[in-house]
Amino acid sequence: MTEASEFRILPGTVEGLVRLSRCNHALVVVSNQRGLTRGAVTEGLLRATEAVLQSELAPHGVRIEGFYYCPHEVEANCECRKPKPGLLLRAAEDLTLDLSASWMIGDSETDVEAGRAAGCKTLLLGNQDGGSATAVADALPSAAELVCSR
Repeated sequence: MTEASEFRILPGTVEGLVRLSRCNHALVVVSNQRGLTRGAVTEGLLRATEAVLQSELAPHGVRIEGFYYCPHEVEANCECRKPKPGLLLRAAEDLTLDLSASWMIGDSETDVEAGRAAGCKTLLLGNQDGGSATAVADALPSAAELVCSR
């Protein structure tokens, strides 16, 4: 993606985020973005993409409370790159979140590991073995139903 106008929300994402928001979960994006260091993506593009996402969610009364990115290469061994919990810990501090009452929802084992390391319950998205995740769901709408029912 080279322009924010190319950003597309996956089917079911808005529905899932609306459900999570309505059951009082703060919505936060935590993402490894080594493309920043490599020059493949700019901070401006990330911020423009955030604005597109927020504008798509606004008519539904939903807002992403924070966006947190790790720009580092894997070899940097930083504390903010998932599977380490640094970005989750920073978000919790900035937004006064109780991580023990929070869910880390992601599509990779590194997301699950970061969530566990931060003390969150974890949910792995997709048709795959759940590994060490607390729960598994095929897509965000079913994940939201599961999280909101617990």
